[in-house]
Amino acid sequence: MDLFEYQTEKAMASSRPLAERMRPINLAEFIGQEHVVGPGALIEKAIAGDHIFSMIFWGPPGCGKTTLARIIARETRSYFVHFSAVLSGVKQIRATIKDARDQQKIQRRKTILFVDEIHRFNKSQQDAFLPHVESGLITLIGATTENPSFEVIAPLLSRCRVITLQALAAEDIGAILDNALSNKERGLGNNEVELESAARDHLIEIADGDGRFALNGLEIAASLVTSEGDGKTKPAGQARITLADVEKALQHKALLYDKSGEEHYNLISALHKSLRGSDPDAALYWLERMLVAGEDPFYIARRMVRFATEDVGNADPMALGVALNAMEAFRFLGHPEGELALTQAAAYLATAPKSNRIYAASKQVRSEIRSSGALPTPLHIRNAPTKLMKDLDYAKGYKYAHNYEDGFVVQEYLPDKLQGRRFYQPTNRGYEKILKQRMEKWRQIKKHKNKDS
Repeated sequence: MDLFEYQTEKAMASSRPLAERMRPINLAEFIGQEHVVGPGALIEKAIAGDHIFSMIFWGPPGCGKTTLARIIARETRSYFVHFSAVLSGVKQIRATIKDARDQQKIQRRKTILFVDEIHRFNKSQQDAFLPHVESGLITLIGATTENPSFEVIAPLLSRCRVITLQALAAEDIGAILDNALSNKERGLGNNEVELESAARDHLIEIADGDGRFALNGLEIAASLVTSEGDGKTKPAGQARITLADVEKALQHKALLYDKSGEEHYNLISALHKSLRGSDPDAALYWLERMLVAGEDPFYIARRMVRFATEDVGNADPMALGVALNAMEAFRFLGHPEGELALTQAAAYLATAPKSNRIYAASKQVRSEIRSSGALPTPLHIRNAPTKLMKDLDYAKGYKYAHNYEDGFVVQEYLPDKLQGRRFYQPTNRGYEKILKQRMEKWRQIKKHKNKDS
């Protein structure tokens, strides 16, 4: 490389984003994820012994998935191919497999194929990796923010080790920022930028465990305070990043959320369990988290309608109406006014008396039907619209309840084999207490009637 080429490459390197320049090049520089890269941990041992296996890194954005894959390739001197599932297809996969064969045959090098956002590959694309992962031609390292159990096909998943990475801790984000400020080769060290404590704390908080986001925020804030306008840069030592600078650089960070992925199910689960646990404060928090993140309000409304029948039931029969009315109110008002109807419904459901006896009864009935099959309908409660049916004793002996005192008459309605079975057993909570008393009264009447007969 001549002097001109060196200067050109150096200039290009300095123009790359700070997060890219500060990407660790070895495990010694890597910050966080001690449970997999620390001394004696899985990745550290695999690199030390040069026994790299196919794996899938599962973790939130900015936790080090891509960086770790590159470190593994560099420290094991493997041929590294970076795939983006958004931009690549089966054609590129075939070309990569050909390159891997050449590397193995000519260079005697292993190929590490890193697939970023592997959850975005469809089944046929994931299938294309299978034989080559199994034969050992390629070592596959996938990265995903989504639960691999949902997004990666089972045959591929069984050939990979899933490694869970965590959002970076506050102290990790702080260390990453400090390194970037002090590093003179790849960071902002030559600019002598000073980061006020309050600004540092705010960057750490708003990053929410995302190292890339923290560095991007630092870079934007630094550019604001080091520029004097007209493309001029302040002399070194005169740049100081304040809290106001950080707030100006970063208005807010979108919450981590994927409406079809695991976090979607995590949040709806949190909302459902908070409602069931009669905690309106938690319920409103999780509801708002979903709305702010862009969840479909009708999905939330449908889940609350289901909750009204599954977890409240007849303990408060009005709950179902409240949930349905909230959904209709949102349909009528739309964003943002209609969201308040969902909030009202969530608070009502959380504070309503709870009973899952309707849900439990439904499950018991389904279980009984699977077990006993299609038992015949008793003749006396069959429909008899024709003379033939009447001649066959359809509806014979049926007692019309409204012709009796209190609209109740002792009569069997279940198939003969199931007479006496109790599927619905109300609680002593809310309106179900009244239902329980009513049902017990009917059972006592029936018991005495059968005893007399």
